[in-house]
Amino acid sequence: MTAETSQTLDRGLRVLKLLADTDHGLTVTELSTKLGVNRTVVYRLLATLEQHALVRRDLGGRARVGLGVLRLGRQVHPLVREAALPALRSLAEDIGATAHLTLVDGTEALAVAVVEPTWTDYHVAYRAGFRHPLDRGAAGRAILAARQSPSADPGYTLTHGELEAGASGAAAPLVGVTGVEGSVGVVMLADAVPDRVGQRVMEAAREVAEALR
Repeated sequence: MTAETSQTLDRGLRVLKLLADTDHGLTVTELSTKLGVNRTVVYRLLATLEQHALVRRDLGGRARVGLGVLRLGRQVHPLVREAALPALRSLAEDIGATAHLTLVDGTEALAVAVVEPTWTDYHVAYRAGFRHPLDRGAAGRAILAARQSPSADPGYTLTHGELEAGASGAAAPLVGVTGVEGSVGVVMLADAVPDRVGQRVMEAAREVAEALR
């Protein structure tokens, strides 16, 4: 810690990060051990975070991330979209297909950025704000594949006709971006995705991930 930083704020942010990394929550004792501070300090941190709805405690006393984090998260989408646009534009122009960045929103996949190619006679209309189940479409399936193999290279996912008749999709997940779960992909009017598209989509996903780190 330097003279210009706040130790209390630093600890509070570390609490949120620890809770975000677990599905089952943490007890005061567990947080105390991980932070290297006494239980009284943890109680005060949790009480403050609870006041802002950033943390909640269940009946068993385990602390979890609160719904207030979702309100903050909604403001992240414009920043993520801005960072992703250069890679999406390049992908759309190179492939001649509609490129998109999709993020997880609850149990759904949400398209937060879409770029259409400028030189094609026709392409799939795909709009930012479009939602679909995670288990349908290349964008959602790519995210699920990354969940199943978090330590491995999940590659890319291909689908056909799952979201729109006659349309095929290719998507690759964002890897190594803390706090962001999503994928980069393209959708095109074709019976099958050309071989080179999958590799190009993976390259774009890496570019977006790098921009977000």
